[in-house]
Amino acid sequence: MQNFFKSAKLDNVCYEIRGVVLREARRLEEEGHRVLKLNIGNPAAFELDVPEEIQQDVIYNMHQAQGYVESKGLFSARKAVMHYCQQRGIAKVDIDDIYLGNGVSELIVMSMQALLNTGDEVLIPAPDYPLWTAAVTLSSGKPVHYRCDEQQDWFPDIDDIRKKITRRTRAIVLINPNNPTGAVYSEELLQQVLELAREHNLIILSDEIYDKILYDGTQHTSIASMADDVLFFTYNGLSKNYRAAGYRSGWMIISGAKHKARDLIEGIDMLSNMRLCANVPAQLAIQTSLGGYQSINDLVAPGGRLYEQRETAWRMLNDIPGVSCVKPKGALYLFPRLDPKHFPVVNDEKLVLDLLLQEKILLVQGSAFNIDDKQHLRVVFLPRADTLSDAMGRLGNFLEHYRQ
Repeated sequence: MQNFFKSAKLDNVCYEIRGVVLREARRLEEEGHRVLKLNIGNPAAFELDVPEEIQQDVIYNMHQAQGYVESKGLFSARKAVMHYCQQRGIAKVDIDDIYLGNGVSELIVMSMQALLNTGDEVLIPAPDYPLWTAAVTLSSGKPVHYRCDEQQDWFPDIDDIRKKITRRTRAIVLINPNNPTGAVYSEELLQQVLELAREHNLIILSDEIYDKILYDGTQHTSIASMADDVLFFTYNGLSKNYRAAGYRSGWMIISGAKHKARDLIEGIDMLSNMRLCANVPAQLAIQTSLGGYQSINDLVAPGGRLYEQRETAWRMLNDIPGVSCVKPKGALYLFPRLDPKHFPVVNDEKLVLDLLLQEKILLVQGSAFNIDDKQHLRVVFLPRADTLSDAMGRLGNFLEHYRQ
């Protein structure tokens, strides 16, 4: 019997957020166990719904979604994104500079396929959102991880980035606000990244999917608003700010030094045409989302659900002996560190598997985010505060027994 094997292109592609431990969680659920899934930023699973106005607008206009639309996306939706660029200070963005996709994930993969030749390097933060590393690898590129400094609120280490630039480096990825750390970068830091991009002729790929999920008066600056002499790809969408993860509705904006990228843009147009178009019903949600009431502001303000859940989980994590956690300024995650003096972790995947089996709590190990150490975990703080309080208490008990 002849077996069939996966392509060699996938040999080094890894996405552990949905890996081995999740498969074990599904097995437990099939056996009737209830698993608390703190492994993925899925708002709908925790009763954080798409605003009613957006849902109704999609339903009302559904009859318009029966056929293909232009490959880049509906004009009205791209027009709304163009106006959003104007609000954020991203200059000289035309309708044709905007691509709608089946979530940001599709657009990341598509743009990496257009950009990279075999062996081309892309600078990616460590820790990262692992889709970036996977997309670069799948596109025959080489992901090169630069250090983010936990002692400096998880900001990128500019000196480490500089040391890792080579003649093969094509681009630098920023995830801002950051998943998994919750860092939100200052304009000073962004200016330093811009200077590196100018000096070495790099494209800046800015993942800004959490740009409205900000706490404590933190302000987010889109790096593409700070210059027009560097080429920027900016990625955003409805999944997080509007709790519409299942809609799969994202966009990519090309701005800045577009005159230097005519051939690259032609390649992106080709790939965009090949998929015919992104799903049309989700595109119907964009105009209302961006132009309507921004309910996310209520959720992140003091007293709002996301704010209070962050406070509860962060406080309780730091109360666990041997655990420390930088307070996130944005996004939906905490990235606590387990002190190796208390917890000499050798295999962090086994740690989260043991937690799952004993406490029925599903987390993601830090090494899944492409950092070298085994001392971190990612915790999603989407459940209500009472559920989180119980979960953090059980995590503390588990770690206490683990230490012993």
